[in-house]
Amino acid sequence: MNNKIKIIGGQWRSRQIDVVNVQGLRPTPNRVRETLFNWLQADIFNSRCLDLFAGSGALSFEVASRGAKAVVQIENNLAAYRILQANVEKLNASQIQTIQLDALAYLNKPTKLQFDIVFIDPPFGFGLVEQSCELLDKGNWLAPYAKIYIETETGLILEQLPKHWQLLKDKVAGDVAYRLFEAL
Repeated sequence: MNNKIKIIGGQWRSRQIDVVNVQGLRPTPNRVRETLFNWLQADIFNSRCLDLFAGSGALSFEVASRGAKAVVQIENNLAAYRILQANVEKLNASQIQTIQLDALAYLNKPTKLQFDIVFIDPPFGFGLVEQSCELLDKGNWLAPYAKIYIETETGLILEQLPKHWQLLKDKVAGDVAYRLFEAL
């Protein structure tokens, strides 16, 4: 049985997308998404975005709905990947590319792409955040002044982030801590 979530802003506002019911998948709550997209509102239009652990696609579809020019969703779980693809087709979201691959494997590949906004919201408890950040930084994935959104369990201390990333905003909502960084 699939669940549904609502896109909260932009051209697809109030449209529902399907979300696969798989263990560990936590769609970013509406109030967290609303805060995040208030933080990012000046950076979204015409941006290139990377959603590393796409899961429900809530962040990808929200940023595309609000004017991002290109969005790449990376999702390893086959069932979640298929639902993401179906949602892309349902919304006719030609600016969204969905790739079924492990996020760290994706970041280990050479790239010519650079992203303005990156979403990192991995499954909790696997130590994936700092590994992702290191690969993003070393692999030249980030455009100048890129914004990096990180969503983790509360209490997780991020000690190994690149030194030139500046924390812009951070909040806690229930069991979720979320932060916005800028790569300087």
